[in-house]
Amino acid sequence: MASSSGNSSTPTLNSGSEGDLQVLMDQRKRKRMQSNRESARRSRMRKQKHLDDLMGQVTQLSKDNNQILTSIKITTQHFMNVEAENSILRAQVVELSQRLESLNGILNFINTTSSVGGVYGTLQNTTAASADSFMDPLNLLYHNQPIMASAADMFHY
Repeated sequence: MASSSGNSSTPTLNSGSEGDLQVLMDQRKRKRMQSNRESARRSRMRKQKHLDDLMGQVTQLSKDNNQILTSIKITTQHFMNVEAENSILRAQVVELSQRLESLNGILNFINTTSSVGGVYGTLQNTTAASADSFMDPLNLLYHNQPIMASAADMFHY
């Protein structure tokens, strides 16, 4: 009988141990579930923070893009203004070069005809010739030199 009472206490002990084991497993399971919930909550928070950071970057990049586009528009307008000014300056260079060529042609004509005028001047009265020689455009041989210029010398900034 002692053995049966020992046997009867063992199952009680076993069933108590099984109950304790079950309680321990339930506690571990609840702890794991709580840990998983907390981990999932932290993961959601990290995802939300990452999304917020990305939205902030999108906003900043959009602002930067708008500033760049504005800068490009301003630079393009400046470029167009400079191109228009350059076209005007090129036309002025052509016109001034033509005028210079024409003036040099006139000077060459005056210089070649002044030698004829010089002969004519020696035939006149010496006193009258010396008084009027300064005012006579045909005697300005040494004052009528060709004008030399180039497009590079016309505009200095």
